[in-house]
Amino acid sequence: MTVPPGSHQAAPVSRGRRLTASLKRSWPWIRYVVGLGLAVLAVWALLGRRGELSGATGYLAHAQLGWALLGGVLELASLVAFALVQQDLLAAGDVTVSGRWITGVTLAATAIANSMPAGPIVSSVFAFRQYRRRGADEALSGWTLAAVFVAASVSLAIVAAAGVGIAGAEGASFGLVGVTIGVLVAAIVMGAVFINHRALDWLVGATLRASRRLFHWPRGDLGARADHIVARVRAVRITAPQVLRVMMWAVLNWLLDCGCLAVCFLTVGVGIPWHGLLLAYGAGQLAANLPVTPGGLGVVEGSLTIALVAFGGAETSTVAAVLLYRIMSFWGELPVGWVIWAGFAWRARREPAATRAPSDKDVAGVVA
Repeated sequence: MTVPPGSHQAAPVSRGRRLTASLKRSWPWIRYVVGLGLAVLAVWALLGRRGELSGATGYLAHAQLGWALLGGVLELASLVAFALVQQDLLAAGDVTVSGRWITGVTLAATAIANSMPAGPIVSSVFAFRQYRRRGADEALSGWTLAAVFVAASVSLAIVAAAGVGIAGAEGASFGLVGVTIGVLVAAIVMGAVFINHRALDWLVGATLRASRRLFHWPRGDLGARADHIVARVRAVRITAPQVLRVMMWAVLNWLLDCGCLAVCFLTVGVGIPWHGLLLAYGAGQLAANLPVTPGGLGVVEGSLTIALVAFGGAETSTVAAVLLYRIMSFWGELPVGWVIWAGFAWRARREPAATRAPSDKDVAGVVA
């Protein structure tokens, strides 16, 4: 039997493609398992410092309830501020939502992002579906998700840069000035491109043309749909006052969350390390956004404690304050968020079919 030229290469190529596809499907779970492994290592390392941990539990046992309640209020306020970012961005596309509803979406999406494999992607799909149910079309919903990411990135870079400025020479000794300024410049450029109509039009158009030229995608009906979405996104115009208000809420979100951390020191009965607090907080939040563990579990605690101790905080009391902060800002939000998610799911099942959002497959395609 004659073997067509090149046919001996088909099997390896096919196996390679199958292996690549399998890795892509498995990567979220692989990353989740690796992240949990790193979290276990972090816990193991902490258990090796039982003296500090036992001292920290002593501080927590004598926590002052009034300060703890204030910390909880500040953390809730930070979530409300982040919800208002989304509310103003949807308003830029002429979609009005209530503050109570968008806060519920924010709490549920935060719980999803912090506790599931590929949590940020799944939470984006959830938020996308909720935007659609409130009248936003595909393009506006996708644009809002992108704009939320840009606003959060730019505002966090601003907060981190402010932390470096407050820390002064001591902050420079950690080698964070160059990194922070680089992140700030990159974030500002990204934000400027996003809100500049011509720059955004050029970037979106160039990306779509390059994709069609290199990968011949999207084509046909999908290509026509993509063109429609791009045209709709270009029609979204955000004004300068809206940009300023969005950035105000975004920065306030980080500052209120940092305020919760500061109050946690008062809760355990020690002074606040003001000099390095904002810099340590910014570094911790940057670490939380690395795709290592869900919600930065283990990574945030370690980075915050190390940075605050380096700025003069007592090790045992700092561990106690950081653990209390994470109880409020991470663990405490999970059950509340999942209860709210259950409420959204229950309501979705009771909605008439005609009013439901597109299927998960359609939504995932747009978000991706």
